[in-house]
Amino acid sequence: MHLDHNACYHAVQSRDRRFDGWFFVGVTSTGVYCRPVCAVRTPLEKNCRFFTTAAAAERAGFRPCLRCRPELAPGHSLAEMSSNLARAAARMIDEGFLQEHDLTALAAAVGVTDRHLRRIFRAEFDVSPIEYAQTQRLLLAKQLLTDTAMPVGDVAFAAGFGSVRRLNSGFIERYGFTPTRLRSRTTAPRTEDGPTLMLGCRPPFAWPALLEFLRARAVDGVEVVTADSYARTITVDYGGVRHIGWLHARNVPQRHAVALTLSPSLLHAMPPVLARTRRLFDLDCRPDLVDAHLGTLAAETPGLRVPGAVDGFEIAVRAIAGQVISLAQARRILGRMTAVYGVPLPQPSEGLTTAFPSGAALANSDAQALSAQTGLQASRAATVIELARAIDGGSLRLEPLVPLAPTLAALQALPGVGEWTAQYIAMRALGWPNAFPLGDYVLRKRLADGDGALPTRRAMVERAKPWAPWRAYAAMHLWHREDALTQPASH
Repeated sequence: MHLDHNACYHAVQSRDRRFDGWFFVGVTSTGVYCRPVCAVRTPLEKNCRFFTTAAAAERAGFRPCLRCRPELAPGHSLAEMSSNLARAAARMIDEGFLQEHDLTALAAAVGVTDRHLRRIFRAEFDVSPIEYAQTQRLLLAKQLLTDTAMPVGDVAFAAGFGSVRRLNSGFIERYGFTPTRLRSRTTAPRTEDGPTLMLGCRPPFAWPALLEFLRARAVDGVEVVTADSYARTITVDYGGVRHIGWLHARNVPQRHAVALTLSPSLLHAMPPVLARTRRLFDLDCRPDLVDAHLGTLAAETPGLRVPGAVDGFEIAVRAIAGQVISLAQARRILGRMTAVYGVPLPQPSEGLTTAFPSGAALANSDAQALSAQTGLQASRAATVIELARAIDGGSLRLEPLVPLAPTLAALQALPGVGEWTAQYIAMRALGWPNAFPLGDYVLRKRLADGDGALPTRRAMVERAKPWAPWRAYAAMHLWHREDALTQPASH
């Protein structure tokens, strides 16, 4: 990725938050690299070097700034990188793939050779996949040492080092000091709950609107949404172990971050949990680009995000169960489904009692029984079971950066899954920013002509053209203008 030196330096001079996480600045006079929003005195231009990633800055010999803390910077959104394969590999590394597999397996997972993966990855990120993974581990450990009271041994395992010795070695080699030196600076109190971490985002961030969307769809036992926070259960397979727990999130606008507290049961699954939480709240969005492109449509609620998913299968089940019924009805059906097929949490927390059913749990169920147990229409129960079998068997993956066209085709090959359902799943589970459910009633209503006549599909396509490649955000703005609680759940 090419960086313009002059543009980057001007962004550093102005501490422009739009560029936070977009690049990092290494200062040759200090040997430290910073975020462009760092509050220290602006360095001389001749002393600045600019890098697309923290890993590239560290590879060049710079240490992370202890004041602006590069580990808190937002990441890149899926639409911003030039190489689909490189970003697919980076996403898998972020979720801890290299903790369980080697580089050959990573290359095979994205469909290329080791050599080709190294080439395209370096072209995109200026570092090798291994260097990128090591920086991600070090920065996570640095954040845990700074923001939590976790014992150093627990930090080593949570960040993926496997031992305190390897953690010490990594810190000394890359940063020139030990983890215990950094730990001596922390003032974080010990708590009975798990650690609380800050996940950075770019302003503006329409947190109340995001909560409103999630509140209208919250499933009892799985989610709890208050006036200013969101909490839910989550299941993650990581390190050969299934981790079940809960997360609690609240916005911290003065720090341009979301404070995330995790249950102790998730401490050894942090990389995938943190990555999925970032997707759930769309924290890597560039609202300056999206809002400017959407123009007046985004003016009412700047910084509106597209809610993602912690589990693609769950989003698909929600979409199928919610076809043509109200949100309240869909929530009741999903609540019953969770009560019967979900997994109880070993340690429930304030309304969070059960993990959403997995594909394996529903794959062997009977459509008539599922319908009778949940109130889901029999034909839709059959669709859910077919979906569960595809997910459990590995023939269908619902996660960001899977091949889009084949995945949409596979979804629409399922009985009862049409274009609307597939596009909604693409929007939330696949993270496709240009998804747009053309047949949605509320969208058609919002785009109706002055006489109230609902537009045809062709007319909808034409109306939505100017919003590409951010049509999913346009849909969110149009939905946000309606009272979600009174509209059919298919929105």
